[in-house]
Amino acid sequence: MSNRCATVNRDTLETQVSVSLNLDGTGKSQLSIGVPFLEHMIDQIARHGLIDLEIKAKGDLHIDAHHTVEDVGITLGQAFAQALGNKKGIYRYGHAYVPLDEALSRVVIDCSGRPYMDYFVEFPRDKLGDFDVELFREFFQGFVNHALITLHIDNLRGRNAHHIIETVFKAFGRALRMAIERDARMQNIIPSTKGTL
Repeated sequence: MSNRCATVNRDTLETQVSVSLNLDGTGKSQLSIGVPFLEHMIDQIARHGLIDLEIKAKGDLHIDAHHTVEDVGITLGQAFAQALGNKKGIYRYGHAYVPLDEALSRVVIDCSGRPYMDYFVEFPRDKLGDFDVELFREFFQGFVNHALITLHIDNLRGRNAHHIIETVFKAFGRALRMAIERDARMQNIIPSTKGTL
């Protein structure tokens, strides 16, 4: 079985981001992003997706977190696409429902090679501590555009903003895990009637 690992660096005038990942990991993460709440959420992806992740980022946080959050999503998406390779033998589709007390979210993924996102998450407030919750959409959009996946995120219910977004990230991790899992019955076959993804 091939080693599904990748390291990607992204350097701009606004941010410097380095991402290393192992899609067949154990859920370990080492995160130094400078945005604590985002680190907490990305740790959920690693743990629930069983992906080993190391992310280091330095960004223009003196302005705001926008560039850092978006560029972490972009770089993570690039590393994901590189590690996944030609997608032979994977399940391709993944989905998960995750509750946390009153909150419930659903995430559905297709490793389709086509970037598309539908995102239906409304928050009862604009900030979690100092973190602007609208930036979560920017993170996922950056990931989708560069991982080349189709992603549907729906928060079905919830009143607590922390619970809402935590269910989203946990469901995202679990759906990713399902989609990239190797299918013993499809070993060297690309899961598409087109023969390519």
